[in-house]
Amino acid sequence: MKNWLQAAFVRSPQTKSNTNSGMPLVALQLANSAYSAHSAKWTPRNYAALAREGYQQNAIAYRCIRLIAEAAASVPLCVRNDNECIGDNPAVRLLRKPSPKISRAEFFETFYSYLHLSGDSFLEAVVVDGRLVALFNLRPDRMRAVTDHKGWPTGWDYEVGSKKRRFTTDPNSGRSLIHHARLFHPTDDIYGFSPLAAAAKAIDVHNAGGVWTKALLDNSARPSGALIYKGTSGSEHLSAEQFERLKSELDSKHSGAGAAGRPLLLEGGLDWKAMSMSPTDMDFLNARREAAREIALAFGVPPMLLGIPGDNTYANYKEANLAFWRQTILPLVRKTADSLGTWLADWYGDDLRIIADEDTIPALTLERAARWKALNDITFMSEVEKRERAGLPIEAVQ
Repeated sequence: MKNWLQAAFVRSPQTKSNTNSGMPLVALQLANSAYSAHSAKWTPRNYAALAREGYQQNAIAYRCIRLIAEAAASVPLCVRNDNECIGDNPAVRLLRKPSPKISRAEFFETFYSYLHLSGDSFLEAVVVDGRLVALFNLRPDRMRAVTDHKGWPTGWDYEVGSKKRRFTTDPNSGRSLIHHARLFHPTDDIYGFSPLAAAAKAIDVHNAGGVWTKALLDNSARPSGALIYKGTSGSEHLSAEQFERLKSELDSKHSGAGAAGRPLLLEGGLDWKAMSMSPTDMDFLNARREAAREIALAFGVPPMLLGIPGDNTYANYKEANLAFWRQTILPLVRKTADSLGTWLADWYGDDLRIIADEDTIPALTLERAARWKALNDITFMSEVEKRERAGLPIEAVQ
């Protein structure tokens, strides 16, 4: 962004007021056409633009996605039989090591990140001799649905440059090498809706606030002002030569961060009048803070966890963290476990049941202990009933 010395340079017509009759004005004004009210530019609602403006250039959206992906990936998925998790079988080994090149945590971080960046996440199954041996994440912007005459997807095309690979559903077994996870989209039957798209305008406002703040810092945190020509020796206005000379000197010697604080030498009837920061400028800072809060709201992250001030919704950080896990992370992980179980059942049998191992989540330790204590204090239930209600194996008491 141009700083205030380069932003605008105008010569006003002569005024007829009683105080400044015939006194021209050279004004400098902080303005940027890219973010002006008459030419506001919004980020396009496509994956590349949203990923660039939202994830790569916006700290709030970046941190929201990282918080969700890392927290959700830390919850283990287990294969359950009756009331306990199975210790070892092919499905368990696959979930513990989905991909041979990266860890389980990195694999699921990528999965959840893609889901929140685009609203879609795709997994490819690698099958050798009829046995599923590995899973890989595929970039959602490279996937294109192959539809039938009714508009329903029958396969997927994965495009990288000029190369294309097609994945189709096996008509005999119904198996698909592609697993598509999506967030609900109200106007699309195939693709999901990204939280970034819902928060796109707030992200643009927040990014524009960063550009504005950077420009203000480049100007040594000073607002714009005006040069007033009072006239000398009977002259009522600057000549064209004087005007161009003044403009050239200001552009070359008083612009940019390197010239911040440099004194302005005035001569020939010129006077500098500083303009204080307007209420609009001051409110811009508040608007950026509210935009950050709106971004966090779209992702379901309590603003307190992001360090955004002015939020008194939660009594303390512990309550905010518990709400984050209960309202955002657990529903996401449960949905993922259920969808993976439905997909992988084609290889491991219809009785496959994948669940999130919630007992290993540290944030829910106190809540879990309180629930167990309440169960233990109940006198009208047997030990077997209590263990069933708590989701614990009952063989130990039989």
